[in-house]
Amino acid sequence: MNTNAFRKLSYGVYIVSAWDNGRATGCTANSAMQITSTPATIAVSINHNNYTNKCIQDSGRFAVSILSEQSDPSIIGTFGFQSGETVNKFDSVAYELKGYMPVVKDSCAYIVCEVIDKMETETHTVFLGKVVDADVLSDQDPMTYAYYHNVVKGKSPKNAPTYIPEAQESKATEKWVCGICGYVYEGDTPFEELPEDYTCPVCKQPKEIFVKK
Repeated sequence: MNTNAFRKLSYGVYIVSAWDNGRATGCTANSAMQITSTPATIAVSINHNNYTNKCIQDSGRFAVSILSEQSDPSIIGTFGFQSGETVNKFDSVAYELKGYMPVVKDSCAYIVCEVIDKMETETHTVFLGKVVDADVLSDQDPMTYAYYHNVVKGKSPKNAPTYIPEAQESKATEKWVCGICGYVYEGDTPFEELPEDYTCPVCKQPKEIFVKK
């Protein structure tokens, strides 16, 4: 079975947020979809290992911030490659309250939902939410999963539904890869000649984190 076929499906790049006993937290997600228009309902798929899963279960609410092609890629790394149980992710990402939920400011739209049902799979919970608030924040184009991979050159977190182990991906020639988020450097300047203060554009980790493959 060639799991790369799944990448031909249409995905976006989202920050799904929730409250953790009064503290804002969240995770990066690429599986969010409208289920019905009347009443408006949205479904999101969150890995059991994501701390956000527990927070949504406990609070019964979640918000979806829809990232745009102009959104800072480091937001994806902040929410996708570390746990909200130990890191206050919103300390480094500006947010505002919409429908009493934390929403990333650097996004093009948001949707706030109350959980009305859920479905458990072996690895993920699919939360079905009734939309209680939504709005467009800018006219920028939403970031797609394909744009994230092909233009931003980002990788999927291991907890993402679309994660494919490196062994199953096509092999390339020698490359420098971020040891935290998997971003592959493909700039014109040889990696060794980059300034020492260079950081990963996705997760903002320093140059020494990169490894040659």
